[in-house]
Amino acid sequence: MNLLILGRGKTGSLVAEVARERGHQVEVLGSADNPGGKALTAERLKGVDAVLDFTTPQAVIPNIIACAAAGATMVVGTTGWYKQLPQVRELVERSAIGFLWASNFSVGVNVFFEIARAAAAALRQGYLARITERHYAQKKDMPSGTALVLQKILNENGDADVQIDSVREGDTVGMHVMFFDSPNDSMMLVHDAKSRRGFAEGAVRAAEWLAGKKGFYEFQDALQSPPPAPSRIQ
Repeated sequence: MNLLILGRGKTGSLVAEVARERGHQVEVLGSADNPGGKALTAERLKGVDAVLDFTTPQAVIPNIIACAAAGATMVVGTTGWYKQLPQVRELVERSAIGFLWASNFSVGVNVFFEIARAAAAALRQGYLARITERHYAQKKDMPSGTALVLQKILNENGDADVQIDSVREGDTVGMHVMFFDSPNDSMMLVHDAKSRRGFAEGAVRAAEWLAGKKGFYEFQDALQSPPPAPSRIQ
């Protein structure tokens, strides 16, 4: 596949590295190369199989609008824009492009979401819950998109109002903790990312799965299928 990566940050750079390892042709655009999505024209995106966005909350919406106008397939791993999800879904459906997003492309985190759905039963039995998330000091959004998804799952499935504590320090990749407490016992469920590679591999797998598809998807849709084997350039 021919992939265009938007964003030269830590995750975007690693996505490009993993995509090349999996046999794909890769080009990367940084913010200076693509102000306001202006570089994402139909002519520029001709022959690009998927655009993968790992930019900033301020940049991602103009990029989505530009890709939709150009008819380009898109995978979005940028966080911090989810209040605009309904409008983006409408734009994707109107434009008839393939679009897949995730608050977190880690396979482990998406399993953690399923664990959260099961654990929400504790809230219906009188337990109190709290979420703590810790990330590297430069992370732009707070709380993290992953923590917000966990909060939504617990609130909707546990009929609760779970709060989030956010910590930004050092070079922490990403840790999410769900605490459950009652007078009789307590539980602590933890996902701790060892590196950003899991996010990068998931994003590339998402682009591979999305090839040839139209519509609005989440990463969990892609996880219903067996992982594709990486292609190798001889």
